[in-house]
Amino acid sequence: MSPVLAGVLQLLALLVALGLSYRPLGDHMARVYSSDRHLRVERWIYKGIGADPSMEMRWPAYLRGVLAFSAVSVLFLYLLQRVQGSLPGSLGFVSIDPDQAFNTAASFVANTNWQSYYGEQAMGHVVQTGGLAVQNFLSAAVGIAVAVALVRGFARSRTGELGNFWADLVRGTVRVLLPISVIGALVLVACGAIQNFAGIHEVGQFTGGSQQWNGGAVASQEVIKELGTNGGGYFNANSAHPFENPSGLSNLFEIYLILVIPFALTRTFGRMVGSLRQGYAILGTMAAIWLGFTALMMWTEFAHHGPAFDIAGGAMEGKETRFGIGGSSIFAVATTLTSTGAVNSFHSSYTGFGGGITMLGMQLGEIAPGGVGSGLYGMLIMAIIAVFIAGLMVGRTPEYLGKKIGTREIKFAACYILVTPALVLGFTAVAMALDTPSHSMTNSGAHGFSEILYAYTSGANNNGSAFAGLNADTQWFNSTIGIAMLLGRFLPMVFVLALAGSLAEQTPVPETAGTLRTEKPLFTGLLVGTILIITGLTYFPALALGPLAEGLAA
Repeated sequence: MSPVLAGVLQLLALLVALGLSYRPLGDHMARVYSSDRHLRVERWIYKGIGADPSMEMRWPAYLRGVLAFSAVSVLFLYLLQRVQGSLPGSLGFVSIDPDQAFNTAASFVANTNWQSYYGEQAMGHVVQTGGLAVQNFLSAAVGIAVAVALVRGFARSRTGELGNFWADLVRGTVRVLLPISVIGALVLVACGAIQNFAGIHEVGQFTGGSQQWNGGAVASQEVIKELGTNGGGYFNANSAHPFENPSGLSNLFEIYLILVIPFALTRTFGRMVGSLRQGYAILGTMAAIWLGFTALMMWTEFAHHGPAFDIAGGAMEGKETRFGIGGSSIFAVATTLTSTGAVNSFHSSYTGFGGGITMLGMQLGEIAPGGVGSGLYGMLIMAIIAVFIAGLMVGRTPEYLGKKIGTREIKFAACYILVTPALVLGFTAVAMALDTPSHSMTNSGAHGFSEILYAYTSGANNNGSAFAGLNADTQWFNSTIGIAMLLGRFLPMVFVLALAGSLAEQTPVPETAGTLRTEKPLFTGLLVGTILIITGLTYFPALALGPLAEGLAA
C-alpha cells in the first residue's frame, strides 16, 4: 500500500469514527448542561467547596468564579512544584525553579501545557498525577463551561443569568471528561501505552553507556491530555514516544480524542439554542477548514523534491516511521487547529510551507474545531463578526439567532479577536529586538524567526506545541510566555462572558424576509472567508518573514 493511500484511509476512518460519535456525544452534553438533577458525588463536591449549584449567576459573578478558581489552581500547582523535592514519589527530582514553576503552573491552568523542561527528567509522580493531570481535567472543564455560558446567552432572553459556574465545572468533569477518559485509558493500555508508578530504571546497554527511563501513569494522562485538548506529557518526545503513543492504531485513536468533543459541541450548541441547523452550519465551517488544512498539509509533506524525498516517500525528517507522513500530518493539523499542542513529530522539521500551516492553524484562533469549549466560543465570536459584516453590506442591523448585534456586542467581539494577535506580535517583536532572547534560537534567518513567532503563537493561543529549535528554558521565555498564556486564556473569556450577558438581556427579534439565514451554506462560506481574511490581514507580514520566506527559498 502506498503511503499516500494509507494516509487517505486513515483520514476516512477518522471521519467515520467522528461521525458515529457526533450525535450521541453532542446530545449527551446538551442534557448534562441543561439538567436540574445533581448526582450524589456532585452534591458531595458542592458541599465540600461550599457552592450552591442552584444559584444562577450573571456574567460578572460567573467571571469571578472562573478567575478565582483559576488563580487558586495556579497557586496550588506552583507550590506543588516548589516543594517537589520533599514529596514522596519524587523519583529523586529536585524542586522546580521559580520561573519554570510559574511557567508550568500558568501553562497547565490555561489549558496550554507548554513545557520548557524534560518531563522524564524533572517531574515526579505526585506532580504529574496530583498536579498536571488534575489540571488537564479542570482547565478543559472551565473551557466548556465558558462556551456553555455563551450558548445560554443566545438561548435565553430578558435575563442576565448564565447558569452556575461551579455546577458547569463539576458536571463537565464528572459526567463528560471522566467517563470518556476511563474508557480511553483502557484502550491506550490495550494498545501498549504504559500505566504504572515505577521508578527510574536502565534500559539496555548502548555504545557509550545505558539509557534510563522512568515509568508513570502515562495512559491515564495521555487520554485526558488529548481529550481535553491540553497537550504536554510525561516525556519530552511527547506523543512521538512509544510509551505514550505505541502504534499507528493508538495514533489514530489519539487524533480522534483530540477532535471528538470540539466537533460534538456544535450539536450541543444546536440543541441548546433550539435549532440543529445552526449547529450544522458551525460544524460545516469547522470541518471545511480542518479538511482543507489537512489536505494541504498532506500534499506539502508528500511532495517529492529530490532523491532523498523520493527514497523516503516524502518529507520524513522529524517523523516517526510507525506513523508515516499521513499519520503525522493529520496529527499535526489536528493538534494546531485545536488547543492541544501534543506532537507526534517535530514541526520544526516539516517543510517550510508545512511549518507555516501548523502556525497558521493556531493563528486562526484554533476554532476548527478548536479547543474544548474555546473552539466553540471562538467560532461563535467569528460568526458575530461575519453577521456584522453582512449587515454592513446591505445596510441592515445585523442579527444572529434572534439577537441584535449592536455597538456593545461588536465591541466585545472586536476586543476578543484583537487580544491574541497583540500578544503574539508584541512579544515576538520585543524578543527579536533584544539580544538575550535571540541567543536561544538554534537557527538563524527565516527559520530562526519562525521559532520565536511559533513560541508566542503557541503560548498566547493556549496551544503548547513548540517548533523544537528554541531553548525556551530561560527566565525571559519562561516569564513572557507564561504571561502570554494567562492573558491569552483569560482576557478573551472576559469579553466572551460580557457578550453572553449582553445577549441574554435582550428581547428576541422576530425573523423577517430581510434576516440573514445563518443556517444556510451561503453563511458558512461567508464565515470561512471572514476567518481567513481577518487572520491573513493580521499575520501575513509576520508569516512572510518566517515560514513563507523559508518555503519559497526551498
